[in-house]
Amino acid sequence: MRITMIGSGYVGLVSGVCFADFGHDVICVDKDLSKIEALREGRIPIYEPGLEQLVAENTSTGRLSFSTDVGESVRSADVVFIAVGTPSRRGDGHADLSYVYAAAREIATYVEGFTVIVTKSTVPVGTGDEVERIMRETNPAADVAVVSNPEFLREGAAIEDFKRPDRIVVGLNDDRARETMTEVYRPLYLNQAPLVFTTRRTSELIKYAANAFLAMKITFINEIADLCERVDANVQDVSRGIGLDGRIGSKFLHAGPGYGGSCFPKDTLALAKTAQDYDAPMRLIETTISINDNRKRAMGRKVISAVGGDIRGKKIAILGLTFKPNTDDMRDSPAIAVIQTLQDNGAQVVGYDPEGMENARKVIDNIEYASGPYEAAAGADALVIVTEWNQFRALDFSRLKQSMRTPILVDLRNIYRSDEVRKHGFTYTGIGTNLYQETTGA
Repeated sequence: MRITMIGSGYVGLVSGVCFADFGHDVICVDKDLSKIEALREGRIPIYEPGLEQLVAENTSTGRLSFSTDVGESVRSADVVFIAVGTPSRRGDGHADLSYVYAAAREIATYVEGFTVIVTKSTVPVGTGDEVERIMRETNPAADVAVVSNPEFLREGAAIEDFKRPDRIVVGLNDDRARETMTEVYRPLYLNQAPLVFTTRRTSELIKYAANAFLAMKITFINEIADLCERVDANVQDVSRGIGLDGRIGSKFLHAGPGYGGSCFPKDTLALAKTAQDYDAPMRLIETTISINDNRKRAMGRKVISAVGGDIRGKKIAILGLTFKPNTDDMRDSPAIAVIQTLQDNGAQVVGYDPEGMENARKVIDNIEYASGPYEAAAGADALVIVTEWNQFRALDFSRLKQSMRTPILVDLRNIYRSDEVRKHGFTYTGIGTNLYQETTGA
């Protein structure tokens, strides 16, 4: 099957590469010539484990190619996916659909024969209706079926998620598209991935509802963590105790500094705004957004308290800058607000991240960047773990104590047990445990 992917960002590139790996012929299109040239040369503009190898393998077979020519790419396609950005719109927080609608107009200009147009971007309810209207208006003769097929990819595990999905949601109002979409995802039948066919509007809402629920689940356990600190309970044990209930499940019950990334912040906001427009406000989601926004600076204040309440002139080392491990994505990362809070209170901040420092330099000012965790910790008054990269899970605390000015660890991801750290003479502060734990040992 001939597939064209409009947009070669995170979703478009990962999806296109995986479709090619299934055996389809795929063209990934982007207006950014430098991005396309880089991809043709095997240089990947994002960090995603396994992606570079997969691109190389499928370009070498000829199943995957890259282009800036929308017209030629669309004319030859059986299926055209729209995978462009839908960032939060300035002023009101709604999803900015201008890129989606622009893509629809351009596709309509060039489409030939029956073609399935698939919205892969995360879009509010009713977007597919407008895409279809735009295409009919632009080219009344166009023979198209507009489909919603939201992605459910986790950054850092996107390829695995695409190839072994929990479900594949396809929303359509034209039954002609059912056969086409079934053929697109046929290779996944071996993995018994369920194809869930719905109406187009239902499909659009499924994506937002899923992300909002997960964001709410994260926020719930973060609030439980705050309560644990006050009543001398352990949030990790609480998480385990409730997560073993099959009705609740253990995923997304890890207390931390709040959610970030490209999806949860903008999707929760877009859902809340859409619900308000339809006079069906979602108070739980509105509250989730507010709590999460406040939590990130609260984590900065937690660091200040752990250091003794006054950090002016002190050096604070931050390990992990991206919003999660195995990505270079800095969008709405908790590290940004944590660092800003520390700087506002006079601290000197040094940061290290295995993959995210190039992007961090674009959004975080006036910090020093280190070449590794031990270089960051040298002379520091406190060490703060913000992102749980694997290389931070087995730090040499004897070495850290020798180089740090003050042996204080603030673990915002609870990747260490307090007793493990304390035996090395550190003061340990975690999330949802005793707020301060005295050092033991020399």
